[in-house]
Amino acid sequence: MKYFALVLAGLLACSGSGFSGLAWASEPALEGAKDIVLHTRDGKNIAIGTVTFAPKGEEAAFAIAFDDKKFAEYFLSMREFKCVEGEDVLCHVPYPYANPRTVSPKDLGWLEHALLFIFKTPTEYGARMGNGLIYSLKITDKGLVGTPQSIDLDEIAMPPDDLSTAYYNADRRYDLQPGARWVESLTIENHR
Repeated sequence: MKYFALVLAGLLACSGSGFSGLAWASEPALEGAKDIVLHTRDGKNIAIGTVTFAPKGEEAAFAIAFDDKKFAEYFLSMREFKCVEGEDVLCHVPYPYANPRTVSPKDLGWLEHALLFIFKTPTEYGARMGNGLIYSLKITDKGLVGTPQSIDLDEIAMPPDDLSTAYYNADRRYDLQPGARWVESLTIENHR
């Protein structure tokens, strides 16, 4: 079973929904199955899973399946995490609240929220939710490219007032110095 497989009800049914395809004809970055790849400052490219996009009206539904073999299990601060090990330990943090799991070319917020992480050093004990990372995604000709930004995941310990919008908007994100983290970028790209 894939780690944190995010299965959307009706994902397969979307293909028969009468979608016209007009909005997606020019956005191949949001079509079909793509690899999720971490790019590290020491030159490694680590494919950690896949995201599958399916047309859903003016948007695309998405489902993520992480590759368990790329993650180590950690028990930090009384919680289980799946983490990628390297110069930093990068642990996935599932967004804890229901959301539509949809994207559009103008709004990638829910996909960014499906890819939340915390980081810690290999020798550090416990997890500090204040060490959160979100990857700000942009559509490029090669797929989606995500730049890490700092966030405080303690802020979503309680449900946000408005669950209909992605919580970590521009006002809740902070830019990092280039090279500050081991994983310098995240891409969502065609299968390698």
